Parts: sequence; structure tokens; C-alpha cells
Amino acid sequence: MSPITLILIAIGLGLAGWLAGRAKAWSFQKADANVRLVARPTYHAWYVAVWVVLPVLAFIALWSFLAPQLVMQTVLASPGAEGLPSFGFQRDSILSEARAVATGSAQGVFNSDAEALIEPFREAISHYNLIGLVVTVMIAFAGGAYAFLRVKPDFRARTRVERTVMIVLLLASLVAILTTFGIFASLVFETVRFFGMVSPIDFLFGSFWGPDPMSNPEAADGTRYGAIPLFWGTIFIGAIIAMIVAIPLGLMSAIYLTQYANPKLRAWVKPALEILAGVPTVVYGYFAALTVAPAIRDMAVAVGISGASTESALAAGVVMGVMIIPFVSSMADDSIAAVPSAMRDGSLAMGATQSETIRRVLFPAALPGIVAGVMLAVSRAIGETMIVVMAASTAANLTVNPLERMTTVTVQIVKMLTGEGSFDHPATLSAFALGFVLFMVTLALNFIALRVVKRFREAYD
Repeated sequence: MSPITLILIAIGLGLAGWLAGRAKAWSFQKADANVRLVARPTYHAWYVAVWVVLPVLAFIALWSFLAPQLVMQTVLASPGAEGLPSFGFQRDSILSEARAVATGSAQGVFNSDAEALIEPFREAISHYNLIGLVVTVMIAFAGGAYAFLRVKPDFRARTRVERTVMIVLLLASLVAILTTFGIFASLVFETVRFFGMVSPIDFLFGSFWGPDPMSNPEAADGTRYGAIPLFWGTIFIGAIIAMIVAIPLGLMSAIYLTQYANPKLRAWVKPALEILAGVPTVVYGYFAALTVAPAIRDMAVAVGISGASTESALAAGVVMGVMIIPFVSSMADDSIAAVPSAMRDGSLAMGATQSETIRRVLFPAALPGIVAGVMLAVSRAIGETMIVVMAASTAANLTVNPLERMTTVTVQIVKMLTGEGSFDHPATLSAFALGFVLFMVTLALNFIALRVVKRFREAYD
């Protein structure tokens, strides 16, 4: 029985508990009109429902992890598993085929050794499904009975329910924090392993990037892991070229839409501009590779620049800038529109022109939101991969010429983690070191944005 089925059963039992708790709360007033409930009957109903559903959900989460392990142990203990290999890919393949047929995901097996395991899998799955169902119902009834017996006229059900909701909301808010710590811990662990093979000095300050996944991991050549070309490519494409395109166009479009555009025109242009944020990055990559990059090459040849490549940092940066225009424009638009109209009207009343009002009143007042939008756009550009792969290549090149090939940190992370590389090889582990550096850079950008926002928000609130 799948966890989804158990969850549906839990919801059904919770609904029954809700109705039972509500009916019992109403029965006190029906029995005696002078009885006054401390909490409304609805809160008593939710109290019973919570005690039915939450313990069951906790059990389902635990059971969904334990049940497959128990099934596998039961199957491996059956007589049909005696001829299985002790370990390896063949053993896992046989077990997967037998499980697929037993669960109805496949019609037959390719390996004859899996035939003997189909029936043990069916019996074990049925057995533990029944156990899971029985325990689910027992937990639901136990929790429901405990809560149902506590429903009394003087019971403060509202306080208990609101406290439970607060705890659930707190746990939900902690998910992002715990996820961030989990990512950070995993990156740190693998980065430490990498720096045990390659010197951090060679990695952070080396100017040549050319890891060899086929080399001897015991004698890693640190000179091949210089990440400066990757850091420069990320900054040059994502934080310089893309921002030169995105910031002016995004800010000017936001100013036009909030201050000059007709409301009917704004109603059409703003959604059309924000559609750019929903276009898949692979579409931008095709556009950059098939349209923008050849056009830039032809323009370079036309003005007498020789050696221009079809794949260039300029093509990737320009298209990336177009992609993140909505991030800058939308945040700036909302920030400018949120400035109190009294500030704008007061400036105009003092004789300032509309352009002076925008430049000296509205723009400074909206600066926190504008900075937040720019930082969000920079983070989005730094993490972009597909456009760079298709328009700027995967070659690590340390140059300031935007017409040459270049790559970024994220592209190399994908390159190092795909394929058959061992996770004990420094070439594979270098992806985690690159990810750690990128994580720290993005974190630093966020801290800078928060400081800027806090400073100017205090000045204009």
C-alpha cells in the first residue's frame, strides 16, 4: 500500500474525528442550555482531527522508509534468493526486475533468476502493507480517542489548536533554513576532501583549468585545477555583460511603465515583459546560439575584427541580460509604484520637473527594492548554465575579449558531475569546490543587498 493511500485513509479518519469532536461539543449545549463552551465547537473538532492526522502522518513518513527495507530483508531471507550474487549490479538488477513484476510495474522479467523472487516479493509487500494499514488505523483511533475524551465544556481547545498551527508553521519556516544548512554541510564535506588532494592556493589562484578524470587520483596535478578562468568567466558573462544589458533596460522600462505609460498600454506591456521570465532557458540558449552569436560574429567581421568566434561571451551575456530584464523591471516597477504619492506630488508642487522628481525623489526612495531586484538578477545570471553551454562553449579561457569563447562555474560543475567519473577523484570533487565558492559568493551578494536595503529603508520610512 502506497504512502499516498495511507495519507488518504488518514485524511478520511481525520474527517471522521472532526465530525465526532464537533458533535460532542454541540451535545453539551443541547443537553444543558446553561452550559457555556470555553471554545467554539469548531475548535474542538479541529483538536480531535489534529490528534488523528498528525501522529498518522508521522508514522507514514517513518513507515515509507522502513517498509522497503523490511520487504527486501524478507525477500533475501527466502529460499529463492539463495542463488543471488553476493553484491553488484547484477544482483540489484535481478531484485529490481522481480519487484517491478510483483508491484505490477512490469509484465515480465529478462533475467530468469528473478522469476523465483516474484512471489516472495508479492507476499512480503502484501504482509507489510497489511501491517502498515493496521498500525495506521490503530494510531488514528488511539489519537482520536485521546482527543475525544478531552473534549469538555471547559477545555481550551482553541489555545491548543492555535499552538499546534504555530508549531507547524514554525517547522515549515525551518525547512528552508535546514535545507540551506544541509547544502552547506554537504558542500563543505566534499570541498574538504578535494582540498586534501589539491592545494586551495592552486585552486583559487591558478590560471589554468584542465582536470583529467582519467588521471591517477593519488597523484593529482594541482596546476590543472586553477579556477580563475571560471570565476572570471562567471563574473564577465553574468555580472558584467548581462547586467550592462539588464539594468538600464529594466530600470528604463519600469520608469516608463510607472510614470509615462498610458494605463491601457501598461496593462499590456507589463505582462508581456514578465513573460520573458517564464521562457525556458533552453529556448534562450537556442536563440543565442542560432541567432545572436552568428549576428555578433558577422558584425565583428564587417567592422574588420578578425578571429571572431561563433561562440562568444558577448552572445551569452547579451541573451542572459535579456532573460533577466523582468527581474530588474518587475522589482523596480513595484518599488517605484509603492513610493507614497505625496512625495511625488510635493516635488512637482515645488517646481521640479517630472524627470527631476524621478531622479531625485522617486528613484532614491525606491532604491531598496531596486537593489533587491538587481541582486536577484545577478544571482540568477551567475547560476545560469544552458545559455552559456550553447552560446559561449565550455572552454575555460582567461581573456577580456568578449568575442572569444568562455565558460562559467556552473557549466563546469555540470561537466564534472556528468559521466562515469568516480566521486573519489579530484576532477569530480572539484565540482563541489566550485559549488562552495559559488554558494559563498551568492551569500555575500545577498548580505550586501540586505545592508543596502536596510540603510536606505531607514532613511525613507
